[in-house]
Amino acid sequence: MRVAVTGTPGTGKTTATELLEERLSSTDDDSLPELETIHLNRVLEDEELYTDIDADRESKIADLDAIRQWLEGRDDVVIDSHLAHHFEADRVAVLRCRPDRLETRLRDRGESDAKATENAESEALDVILSEAVDEHGLESIYEIDTTDRDPEDVADALEAVVAGTREPSAGDVNFVGYLA
Repeated sequence: MRVAVTGTPGTGKTTATELLEERLSSTDDDSLPELETIHLNRVLEDEELYTDIDADRESKIADLDAIRQWLEGRDDVVIDSHLAHHFEADRVAVLRCRPDRLETRLRDRGESDAKATENAESEALDVILSEAVDEHGLESIYEIDTTDRDPEDVADALEAVVAGTREPSAGDVNFVGYLA
């Protein structure tokens, strides 16, 4: 099984997947499969799986074909990244966060005002959710609003996705009012 955990930067993917990783590696619960966690942004850095650096956005341009090739044969994984929905997956958890809160989170972790605003606007426009639905279909998408949830609660929701005890959902979260 492959589970992609995706979302706009700052929605809590890495924090929640690290908690999920601890649970999956230390559980005797037969309802949870043993899954390795791949933090794709770290792999991108470590393996240099990017084609260029976007100076304006202060980010690396991922080589999706090289990442896809690197992922080949890696099954029974949770893939954590804002890019995770671009790759083969059985279930896709899309973490969401209210744009104003997201913008604050990003600024608090040192992102530029321009980058924080751009990501908040992308979140309001459902960019990653739309891409995930286009790539995987509604029946594989699990939308999770992280705005007012602590990381443990988000990890609980991810655990339910992995265990198959949560129903697919997409379009339940709406932040378009942020743009008004």
